[in-house]
Amino acid sequence: MSYRRPRGTYDVYPGGHEPHERPELWRWVEGVAREFFGRYGYSEVRTPVFEEAEVFIRSSGEASDIVRKEMFVFEDKGGREMALRPEGTAGVARSYIEHGLYRQAQPLKLFYIGPMFRHERQQKGRYRQHTQIGAEALGSADPLVDAEVIAMLYNFHLSLGVREEVVYLNSLGDEETRKSYLPELKAFLQRNRAELDRDSLARLETNPLRILDSKDENTQAMLEDAPSIADFFGDEATEHFSAVKQGLKALGIPYKVDDRLVRGLDYYTSTVFELKSATLGAQDTVGAGGRYNSLVLDLGGPDMPGIGFGTGVERILLAASVPEENPALDVFFVTLVPEARLPALKLADGLRAKGFSCDLDYASRSAKGQFRQADRVGARWAVVIGDEELESDTCTLRDMATGEERKIPAGDILRAVEDR
Repeated sequence: MSYRRPRGTYDVYPGGHEPHERPELWRWVEGVAREFFGRYGYSEVRTPVFEEAEVFIRSSGEASDIVRKEMFVFEDKGGREMALRPEGTAGVARSYIEHGLYRQAQPLKLFYIGPMFRHERQQKGRYRQHTQIGAEALGSADPLVDAEVIAMLYNFHLSLGVREEVVYLNSLGDEETRKSYLPELKAFLQRNRAELDRDSLARLETNPLRILDSKDENTQAMLEDAPSIADFFGDEATEHFSAVKQGLKALGIPYKVDDRLVRGLDYYTSTVFELKSATLGAQDTVGAGGRYNSLVLDLGGPDMPGIGFGTGVERILLAASVPEENPALDVFFVTLVPEARLPALKLADGLRAKGFSCDLDYASRSAKGQFRQADRVGARWAVVIGDEELESDTCTLRDMATGEERKIPAGDILRAVEDR
């Protein structure tokens, strides 16, 4: 075969080898997400997988890695510059503005599940097309909303069996904080520019705050002596961050303050956070997010604050205690004679209408082969129909786990399956 999936992507298929290749695990995670976020009053939102590139450039920042290195950009047939979405928040904010959702009761709580695209080096759990589950709470600056959003992500991960996870927390302060802090930080970095890696040198003029997020070892060592943004908080920023920490403490969420945590997008203000699991090794972030109080205004909407997060399904499945496979099928019909196929098809249709999963043989297998197929597909029951069953209008119900069999009237099959 000469065709292969694009680099940095994967297929989800029956019997997939990796957790993120198994369709039943996707159904599990997405089902838990929809039920879990509903408890917090979140409604689902779906936005296009591509937008005008400017939506992401304006929100993420021209100097961000996403815009400079990772975004898939293309020109459509009308000559417009478009981009596959690299993250979910900007599209949600654009939708919030376009449809006037800020006129509804605030905060408006939204969640999404969908693919994101970043042209980055593939690593375990990181792909060029990956799926994020995200949530956004728009229209409130209350610090307890911050605490609730972080707790929701932590508890969502916990409900999926993510182990050894800790919240890393920081605040970028408010606008006054950054006005005071950035000149001091930039002066420090200029004095130590010889220790900066290439990417950090490029950011020195465009967004020096992002240098704190450098992964270069030499740069990180030099930053140990950098001024801390917390030393520049005014009363308002101090009170907000204190209230967030108090909220997390009240909710029993384990956290550590990391004053070097800034996240990789320019729209973040005030609270930022990452949730890391020790089970993942070096690439240990399972989900992250922060507050973006200026994003809606920057995209042309009203001055409405917001906070949200994104968490990768692939990384969740690496860190979670994934469930054992449940039986994939409720009933498999074993037909011993050709005349039994139509009655079996009719009975299967009736059971499906009542919510049971059913299948029968379409490969001309022998009786022994059909029982093997019932085992392969994880059927809980086998319903056997042969000449004897046809003559008496009955069927034989076999428990595939124990091998126990009993004959029942064909009309009683629904009751028998429900009772077992």
